Amino acid sequence: MTLDPYNAFVEHAPDAPTSSGSLTSITIGVKANIAVAGLHWTAGMALFRDRIASEDAEVVARLRAAGASITGILNMEEAALGAKTDNPWFGATHNPHRMGHTPGGSSGGSGAAVAAKLCDAALGTDTMGSIRIPAAYCGIYGFKPGPERVSQHGLELAEPGFDAIGPLARSLDLLEKVARVISEFGEAPAALGCATLADLGAVECEPAVLEGFGAARSAIGEIAHVTLPHPLSRVRYAGFIRTVRFMATHFADADPALLSDHLRRLIAYGPRRAEADWAEDQRVLAETADAVRAIVADHGTLLLPTAPQTAFAHCTTAPANQADFTCLANVAGLPALALPAGFSADGLPVGVQLIGATGSEVALFARARALDAALAAYRPPTLAKEPVP
Repeated sequence: MTLDPYNAFVEHAPDAPTSSGSLTSITIGVKANIAVAGLHWTAGMALFRDRIASEDAEVVARLRAAGASITGILNMEEAALGAKTDNPWFGATHNPHRMGHTPGGSSGGSGAAVAAKLCDAALGTDTMGSIRIPAAYCGIYGFKPGPERVSQHGLELAEPGFDAIGPLARSLDLLEKVARVISEFGEAPAALGCATLADLGAVECEPAVLEGFGAARSAIGEIAHVTLPHPLSRVRYAGFIRTVRFMATHFADADPALLSDHLRRLIAYGPRRAEADWAEDQRVLAETADAVRAIVADHGTLLLPTAPQTAFAHCTTAPANQADFTCLANVAGLPALALPAGFSADGLPVGVQLIGATGSEVALFARARALDAALAAYRPPTLAKEPVP
């Protein structure tokens, strides 16, 4: 049953008293691959359609202890593999800035619910950009912690080495409040300065994305131009192979009828990969991780577009390069923050992201706050509705 105009929620939580804390009176929706006691824990899959979580994920327990009200379960890409949120079992989620368009994925329900004011904040998960891409497409803020800075207890994993649970919100202040509750925050100083990739790594970007990125680059001022040892498309593909190799093992005993044809095709890439090619994939990932960490250590932050394009219609094929920029933070195991950077001529949001150093989360948010003040690019969608009672 559709619970809102955008099909962001797939299940609402019953009213429950909350504790008193930093998040008192804040409503938070939770992506369907994160356990909420007593509610369905499906990961967007028919395979888990009848699974009820017996206990809260650690991040959910922390939110409750801080006074937040958990409002329900949010739609997502099947098994968190993809960046569209057109789920074959639970339906498509629509972008509040344009019906019929993707909110991004795999945390599409999280992005749509926050942008549409159906909840104050939401939890998503990010394997290669699945928090930050919905933040960009929906014109809001998203934070991916470093994977070792947030618990994976109660998360249906897509790839353990990449996965991180993180928040989405309509302001940096609330984003930081939620992030501090669920993840470790470090106050180590970051190196002064900022870097970006020379020629944006040759990734083809829409004009509106380049314009938003240009505004961010101008706001930051002096910026270093750096290079990586491998093309971003190669890094993204290596990350995809690592993810589907894990999934092939994880779902090896699953009834094929309970996995969509699309998901089965994607997972099949893992076992088919020749060992020599897989060894090369691992080399690409390792060398890229070292290079990105070195850039952040030397320059403090790495500024990039979030996604190369604005939200596209559900009836079109998803662009292959959606995660070319976002995959770097997951490969390197670093925190990353996405924020609005403007709009296309036809009114769709674009975003930029800052990748920072683990242990310097306070500095990362401070730099994001300064950039956000300069850009002043957040704008609610005209289609957004009032919160569901």
